[in-house]
Amino acid sequence: MLIGGPGSGSVTKLANQVIVNNTIAVVSEAFVLATKAGADSEKVYQAIRGGLAGSAVLDAKIPRIIERNFKPGGPIRINHKDIKNVVNTAHSIDVPISYTAQLYEILQTLKIHGHMEDDHGGIVQYFEELANVEVKKLS
Repeated sequence: MLIGGPGSGSVTKLANQVIVNNTIAVVSEAFVLATKAGADSEKVYQAIRGGLAGSAVLDAKIPRIIERNFKPGGPIRINHKDIKNVVNTAHSIDVPISYTAQLYEILQTLKIHGHMEDDHGGIVQYFEELANVEVKKLS
C-alpha cells in the first residue's frame, strides 16, 4: 500500500509506535489505579475488555502483566529508540507531542532502572513503582 511520498512509511511506523506505546502506558496506569484501590486486576480486565476500552493492546498486554511475564516480544529498548525518533521528528517539523514526550521520560526512567530488555508491557513497572503496588494475579 502506498501511504504517501518519500518517508511516509517511516512516519507511519512512528505513528504506530505513538499509539501502541501510549496505549500501553495508559492501560498500565489504569490497572495500577484499580489494583491499588483493591480491585482484582484479572476481573477488571474481563469486565472492560468487551467494551470501548477493549483493544488489541489490552488483550495482548494485560494477561502478560498479570502473570508478571516481561519476556520481550517488543523490548523497551526498541520502543525507547522509536519514541526518541518520534520526539525528534515531531520537533523537527514543529509538532507538539505532549503525551509522547512524557512517555519518552517514562521509558528513560525504565532505562535507568534496568528494564530495557523487558517487554514493553513492562511499562507498568514505572506506574507500579510510583504507587507502591504490583498488578498481578490475586490467587
